[in-house]
This record gives sequence, structure tokens and C-alpha cells, in this order.
Amino acid sequence: MNRRVLFSLSAAGGAVLIAMGASTTPVSGQVGMGTIVGHVKYLGPTPVNPVIRMGADPRCNKLYVGKRPTSQTFVVAADGGMANVFANVEGSFPNAPAPAAAVLIDQKDCMYVPRVVGARTGQMLQVKNGDITGHNVHSLSMARNDFNISQPTPGMVFEYKLKGGEMLHIKCDLHAWMNSYVGIVDNPYFAVTGTDGSFTIANVPAGKQTIRVWHEVMGPQTQTVDVQAGKMTTVDFTYMPGQKPAARAVRELIVPADVELVKIITWRAQ
Repeated sequence: MNRRVLFSLSAAGGAVLIAMGASTTPVSGQVGMGTIVGHVKYLGPTPVNPVIRMGADPRCNKLYVGKRPTSQTFVVAADGGMANVFANVEGSFPNAPAPAAAVLIDQKDCMYVPRVVGARTGQMLQVKNGDITGHNVHSLSMARNDFNISQPTPGMVFEYKLKGGEMLHIKCDLHAWMNSYVGIVDNPYFAVTGTDGSFTIANVPAGKQTIRVWHEVMGPQTQTVDVQAGKMTTVDFTYMPGQKPAARAVRELIVPADVELVKIITWRAQ
């Protein structure tokens, strides 16, 4: 049986892959499940979210009379806990069917709710217009999750079966401040941080696992943890001012069963 190997490289570089002879322990050979509990914090002054100018749509503007609505780009608690960070376990796992229940994004008070959500490849996404004004649901996809539809009538629901895995950006062309992000993965091991910056991923196969977190501005971070059966493993991530997200692309290599080691040689374009 072939094995899948994920590797990343800078968008400005390239890579050569050479098959050699050694192996890694497959997850499928490990026994037991554990729980990963993580925290994501922002160290330093919280960035100021821009004020949303809703005057372009009087029906949206009417909802916020006397208020100063701001973008929810950075939602940071007093102790630095960051909300709306997508967390997932990377790697290949035994196939598990996508949930029958759909993932729901509502358009409420001229905002997408929730701002960040997780979903499985093959799962149904529903986007509802819960407002009294019209909206547009427009995906910016790199993995064939392409749609661009209008919802002029309150109560309309758009359904779409998610395809390739990615961090899918959804926007509204009628209201430039409306953004939502769907973390689409092919395994059930993911979560989104709450208002305290914490997340929990249960029933993770025991062994070395790579945890990835992603924020819409701060980008991704990864750490490797040792998940132990029947135990809780903790992991902490920190963002801080001045950090720049890594410009990298993720590629998948199919490795023949008789190849035990893959050597990746990368270079940067001049």
C-alpha cells in the first residue's frame, strides 16, 4: 500500500524528492487514544480592530445606531487568550465518514457567525441569510470549493458539499467587512479556540502528532506533541507583534510501499 507524505516549501523555492531506505511508525499501528488540550495567546498590546462603516447599507446601519461596530479580526481576552484560531492535527489517519450534520454559517446583523469554523472534507456546508437585507456568499478557494451566489431574500439557505481541504475564505461582495473562514480537513481531529484561547481535541490516536494552529492575520504555527493513551496532553502557542506568517505551500507525495525514507532537497529561487 502506498503512503502519503506531506511536505512544505517556500512559494519562491522548489524541491527535489529522493527515495531512500528507512521508515516511520504508521499511526494505524498505534493503540489507544488521548486528548490534546491547547491554549493560544497573544503577547503584547492587542492590535486595534478597524471600525466598520456600515453606511453603505442603511438596513445594516440601522442595526448599529449609537454603536461603533468593529471587525472581529483580533478577539483577545485580558490574559491574552485568542479566540477564532483554528487548530487541527495534521497527518494521515484511518478513514472516518464525514458527519451527516451540516456545518452552519449564519449571516446575522450583517456579520458572518461564526467567524471561524471547522468542517470535514465531504461534509455539507450551509450558509443562511438570517438578516432583513440581501447578501452575497463568495468563496475564495484554492481547493475547488468554488461558489459565488446571491441571497437577496431573508431566510435563504445555500448548501454546498465541501471538496478539497484548505482554510476557505468566504466573503460578502455586498458588505466588504463580512468575512468567515472554514478550516476543511480530512480527519475529525480539529477545534476552534474559544474566547479564553483554549481548544480541546479528543480521541486522538496515541503517538507523535503534529498540531497546527491558524489565525487569519498571524498565520500558521505547528508543534509536535506525544499523545499518550488515556491521558491529556497540553500544548501552548504564542503569537506576538511583528510575527509574519510563513509563506509556504503544502504538497502531498505518494510514497510506494517498498520505499522507507523520502529525502527532500529544497532551494530558494534567486
